[in-house]
Amino acid sequence: MTYSSSTLFKRSPWKNLLHFLYFVIGLTVGLTAAVQLRGFSINLGVPLPSVWQSLPQPEQLGQAVKLSSNVSSPQQGDVGIFMHRMEDEELFKQASMAHTTNEISSKFLPKVAFMFLTKGPIPLAPLWQKFFQGHEGMYSIYVHSDPSYEDRVSNDSVFYGRRVFSKKVQWGKPSMIQAERRLLANALLDFSNQRLVLLSESCIPLFNFSTIYAYLTNTNESFVHTYDDPRKIGRGRYNHLMSPTLNITQWRKGSQWFEVSRKTAITIVSDEKYFPLFTEHCYPPCYTDEHYIPTLVNVFFPEDNIHRSITWVDWSKNGPHPGRFIRKDVTLEFLNKIRFSENCTYNGNTSSICVLFARKFVGDTLQPLLDLSSLLFS
Repeated sequence: MTYSSSTLFKRSPWKNLLHFLYFVIGLTVGLTAAVQLRGFSINLGVPLPSVWQSLPQPEQLGQAVKLSSNVSSPQQGDVGIFMHRMEDEELFKQASMAHTTNEISSKFLPKVAFMFLTKGPIPLAPLWQKFFQGHEGMYSIYVHSDPSYEDRVSNDSVFYGRRVFSKKVQWGKPSMIQAERRLLANALLDFSNQRLVLLSESCIPLFNFSTIYAYLTNTNESFVHTYDDPRKIGRGRYNHLMSPTLNITQWRKGSQWFEVSRKTAITIVSDEKYFPLFTEHCYPPCYTDEHYIPTLVNVFFPEDNIHRSITWVDWSKNGPHPGRFIRKDVTLEFLNKIRFSENCTYNGNTSSICVLFARKFVGDTLQPLLDLSSLLFS
C-alpha cells in the first residue's frame, strides 16, 4: 500500500504521540526498577556485602558524623546490620574485602568497636551504660553469646539489638577463635570501625570514654600480647606437624584479650593459611585462644604491634586461671593501683597509662563500681 504525501502528513502526529507515550512508559519502568535494585549487589568486580542496605551510606554518615568531641548523633543502621544470617564462610569473605581505610575517611569520625564475647548476660551492663553515655556515634557494640541464651535486654540499653549471629563455643578450642573472628568480621562490615577491642562479660573500663577513645584512635599499632615462652606451656604446645607452613620460631603465646587496628583485623578474618593448622593440630593442652592470634600477629605484623594487652588480670595467685574480684575488693585505692601501677611505651613515649580495662569482676561488684564511677570516669 502506498500513501500520498498528504496522507502521511495527517497520520504523522499520531505516530509521534505514540512514540512519546512509549518513551514515557519506558522511562517510568526504568526509574522504578533502578529504585528497587538500588541496595542489591551488582557484579562489577567489587562485590558488595549482602547486608549493604542495612549499613549507613557514605552521604548519610558524612552528614550525621563530624569530627568533633561532642558528637551526639545516633548510630544509624547499627541494629539492622545484624539482621543477616550469613554463615562464617560468606561473612569472613565479605569482611576480608572491606577497606583497610576508607577513601573518604577524613570526613568521618573513626569509631571503636567494643566486642563482647560472653556466655549469656552482661551483669555489669549498667556500668558500661554509664561509660558509653553521651558518646553516641563514636563507638559500636557487638555481642557474641551462646545461641541458647534468651536475650532480655531492655530496648533502652546500649546492648539492645547488638547480638551477632552466634554459634556454640568451647573453651580453649578452635570454636573460641571462630567466635572472635565472627565478632571482628561483623565489626569490619562497618567501615567507620577503625579500632576493635575484645572484652568479656566480666570486664570493666578503667577510665572514662574520652580517655580510652583517644588512647586507641591516636595510634596505628595494635595491642596483642605476644611472647616466646620456651617452657612446656609455650613452645611445648607447638605441634611439629604444622611445619613447614608454621615453624616453631614463629610460635607465640599471649593473652586472648586483644585490641587491634582495622588492618590487623582484616588479616585475622581473611586468614585461610594458618587457622586450618590450628584447627587440626591445636587442641588442649594446646589452647588456640592463647596461641593463634599472638602467632598470626607475630608472623604478619611484628613491627606494628606493642606486644602487650591493655586488659589487666590478676595472675598473682600463680594458678591456671586469673583471680576473681568480689564486692569487698572494689575500692578506689584498688582501682587506682591497677590504673597507675606501671609505666610503659605508647607511641614511642613513656606513659603511665598502660591498661584500659580489667577482667574477672563478678556481678556483685556492680554497685560499688557504680558508686565509684563518678571518680573512675572523671
